[in-house]
Amino acid sequence: MTSPISPTSPTTQAPPTAVTIDLNADLGEGFGRWRLTDDEQLLSVVTSANVACGFHAGDAATMRRVCALAAERGVRVGAQVSYRDLAGFGRRAMDVPPEELAAEVAYQIGALEVFARAAGTRVAYVKPHGALYNRVVHDEEQARAVVDGVRLADDTLPVLGLPGSRLLEVAGEAGLPVVTEAFADRAYTARGTLVPRGSDGAVVTDPETVVERSVGLARFGTVNSHDGARISVRARSLCLHGDTPGAVDLARRVRAQLESAGVRVEAFA
Repeated sequence: MTSPISPTSPTTQAPPTAVTIDLNADLGEGFGRWRLTDDEQLLSVVTSANVACGFHAGDAATMRRVCALAAERGVRVGAQVSYRDLAGFGRRAMDVPPEELAAEVAYQIGALEVFARAAGTRVAYVKPHGALYNRVVHDEEQARAVVDGVRLADDTLPVLGLPGSRLLEVAGEAGLPVVTEAFADRAYTARGTLVPRGSDGAVVTDPETVVERSVGLARFGTVNSHDGARISVRARSLCLHGDTPGAVDLARRVRAQLESAGVRVEAFA
């Protein structure tokens, strides 16, 4: 798990000479006639798209549309897998037997792969969503189930997750590529985990703060925790949530400021 660092570290350490960051967003989070994210506009900004696979949001037509748009824009398609929880948007805690969860993860990846291939691309990585994302930070059994599901679908797929999480440790042990992720618009605890969404200040809404945090995470790998401690969060990909108000304008500002700061924005290798 990540650990707190000295508040003076960012000023005493020289910034990296060359910095590259992937910019990802959760997309396709609609259902039927209802749309939550502005997929078309966000796909002109991000380099990776975490596409909902039907369990917390999304449906066949939405997956097909987002994959086609992503392929057209040269954006990587990732499977955003979750617990089967449409009513709760995948954010409710659930206890799913490991074998069942592994099968459901593979099922979601396979569903998205059909539409990705039809669009001339493919599923390039896997990222858990919501309650599942937070559960596999510390729950080894559920983490292993997710990894088993990924391997069942494609044992070469990278797994995107929180630095120091059990998910990334188990995925690495299983031979899967791992990609660390940071959040510009979510609050962190002093231990480097995400503040639960039900807590005050869990989501960072001030645009200036989100932009500033984005640059700090990309250039120095640091961010202020919820209680003010300066912590290390080394990540190859930076997430902006597509379901927040003003998400498109904010994503544009973040990308522009990253590039102005000398950060190259491109999909992870």
